Amino acid sequence: MGNRPVAALAPAFAPPRLVAHVVNRLDCSGAGNGLLDLIAHMPGQRYRHAVLCLQGAGALRADLHAHLREYGVEVIDLHKRDGADPRHFVRMVRALRALRPDLVHTRNFGGLEGQLAAALAGVRLRVHGEYGREFSESGRTRPPSLLRRMLRPLIKHYIAVSAEQERWLIERIGAEPSRVSHISNGVDSLEFHPRLGPHAAVGPDGFMRDDAFVIGSVGRMDDAKNDTTLIEAFLRLISSPHAAHSRLRLLIVGDGPMRAECQAMLDRAGAGQRAWLPGERVDIAQLMRAMDLMVLPALAEASGNVLLEAMATGLPVVATSVGVHKELVQPGLTGILVPPMSPDVMAAAIADYCRIPEMGARHGARARGQVIAHHSLPAMARSYLAVYDALTGAET
Repeated sequence: MGNRPVAALAPAFAPPRLVAHVVNRLDCSGAGNGLLDLIAHMPGQRYRHAVLCLQGAGALRADLHAHLREYGVEVIDLHKRDGADPRHFVRMVRALRALRPDLVHTRNFGGLEGQLAAALAGVRLRVHGEYGREFSESGRTRPPSLLRRMLRPLIKHYIAVSAEQERWLIERIGAEPSRVSHISNGVDSLEFHPRLGPHAAVGPDGFMRDDAFVIGSVGRMDDAKNDTTLIEAFLRLISSPHAAHSRLRLLIVGDGPMRAECQAMLDRAGAGQRAWLPGERVDIAQLMRAMDLMVLPALAEASGNVLLEAMATGLPVVATSVGVHKELVQPGLTGILVPPMSPDVMAAAIADYCRIPEMGARHGARARGQVIAHHSLPAMARSYLAVYDALTGAET
């Protein structure tokens, strides 16, 4: 023991390294919960965390803010205004200089400017994660891909949430393959678990019935999520004479610019009593346990959070054959993939699950097994830990 080098003992007594996460907003449950899940499953003796929020930290859910404080996370709101606002960038550089983090981890295009701010603040280790490209990128005057390529030399390592994102970073942005890690999202299989009895009594009076078959969907209701295709498929099914279709109910959880139009479509068809669009909710896990089938009609999908939560809940999935859906859904085993913008094909897939309940039970059980085996939160945290350790040189 007396001949052992002193340096070999140093890491055991080193203070935790600080990771500063730069995000655009934290009031979105997906971004906030995903970051909280990562922090909660990282070893506190190795890493501590701070969050720099460009805008929206003031609207952060109270429960999420409280959980972040429990882990000693400082949340800094940079108060970015809409449009051009260079002052927030100056505030970001100053905040990073004051924090002196060991590593900065920016997220998506909204947080990308944090790479330049970190470089100006003297932070040497910088990671950028892509968790879902903006649906409207191709329509912008100055495509975000251009800025991503310009800032590429500043980024030490990339994290891609899907294989599609990984290919995009390498082929379109020019990232070196050795500097890109594909790390899938994880899901809490204890919070998201199958229901153990009959349907919960959710929704307004007249919505549920004892033998209901509840078609569910969760997500921001905008053009990209394409909920109108699901509405069209639902209306086709309930207008058919098949006896099983009288059991159908539709539950779409989320808010956004398309919510009013979707509700209007249902009301015009006289189907308002058989559908419930409650808006944004915090009890997603409980509402998923009221569903029998998850349907995801998106035109593009890069993160797969809702899909994984549905699978952990033991739900079979009907999803469009896009993005990460193609990576996570095993057709004929855990769900059915359908073409985008195809309400007739989607209706046929939903009808199969409604008419053959044992098929849904089999697919849902396999889906949950897939999540537990490959998409747990500890496994996700270990993958991030490997990236951070490789950059900081910390010993495992």
